[in-house]
Amino acid sequence: MRMKKIVTIIIVLAVIVGAFFFFRSGDKKAVTYETVELKRGAINNTVTATGTIEPITKVDVGTQVSGTISRIYADYNSVVKKGQLLAELDRKLLEAELKSEMANLKSSKNSYEYQQKNYKRLKQLHEKRLISDTEFEEAEYQYENAKQTYEKAQATLVKAQSNLEYATIYSPIDGVVLSREVEEGQTVAASFETPTMFTIANDLRKMQVIANVDEADIGQVIEGQRVTFTVDAFPEDTFEGDVTQVRLNPTTESNVVTYEVVIDAPNPDLKLKPGLTANITVYTMEKDNILLAPLKAFRFTPEAMQAPEAGRGEKTVWLLTAEGIVPKVIKTGVSDGIYMEVKEGIQEGARMVVGIQRARAASASGDNGGESNPFMPPRPGQKRK
Repeated sequence: MRMKKIVTIIIVLAVIVGAFFFFRSGDKKAVTYETVELKRGAINNTVTATGTIEPITKVDVGTQVSGTISRIYADYNSVVKKGQLLAELDRKLLEAELKSEMANLKSSKNSYEYQQKNYKRLKQLHEKRLISDTEFEEAEYQYENAKQTYEKAQATLVKAQSNLEYATIYSPIDGVVLSREVEEGQTVAASFETPTMFTIANDLRKMQVIANVDEADIGQVIEGQRVTFTVDAFPEDTFEGDVTQVRLNPTTESNVVTYEVVIDAPNPDLKLKPGLTANITVYTMEKDNILLAPLKAFRFTPEAMQAPEAGRGEKTVWLLTAEGIVPKVIKTGVSDGIYMEVKEGIQEGARMVVGIQRARAASASGDNGGESNPFMPPRPGQKRK
């Protein structure tokens, strides 16, 4: 019985060892390589941000004098021309002030002319020693005072005339009235600051986007880069523009630093309206019709095989050939985080190894020889099969 047990154990061990070597040999034969064909495509890097649609030129129209609004000639969305009448203030008080200053000027002029004649007469007498120095100095003092009073009255009259002219509000530019802040009968006070009466946009066919770009991305944004953006009002439309200015003044809010980027936004259809929120995409790098290799190809290295050393700006990939897989050093360019540009070293159509795949796994997944990886992101512009 003991010998029978020993023989049984030996047979079982032999079967296990034989099965191990059999399956191991079968697995080696069943190994296939996942490959990707080197093709041409487009690559780009982008920066996203949000901004606000604004007119390129926007003017706040106010008044430099206080008074009551007597007439308004423009309303919201009114199209106005430069020099067109927008509103009028009540002119009664300003006209009365002008008349008062005119009378004051006339009085000071009479006084000035009298003191001037008196000064000239006493000057001649003083030169002949017929009056004292005190009398002459008194006459000179009165003359200078009258002269200064007359000059002040002239300046005050000019101010009164200007204030009367300011009672009539004209448009400073051609454009569209975006807002009207006053009503007829309303009193405006210009004592401390100029009150805004109208806001006028120059040309709504030429708009701009003021975008807030995060400090981590602002280093990639430069003038002239292409921009696309969308607005919620027209979700199916994509608008285009260009970066025209990167402002250096930072804005800090809740410890988040952003920089304003100005984007030119043509608006020929007048779809874009001031104040709309824009979701922008700035194309910081764009290249078309270049050879693209997935980054996974650069991370693959077969077991027990030594890859050649790559220099600066070079990387090593493994190519599938009739003789098996062979390493190849290639010169690379820019990357978008999924694909990398291939400049030199291999030709279009070459098959790059990106991984190892078991035959049984390939058969189960329905793969035709392991030439593509279902988990590899598709090349830009290429649909996933």
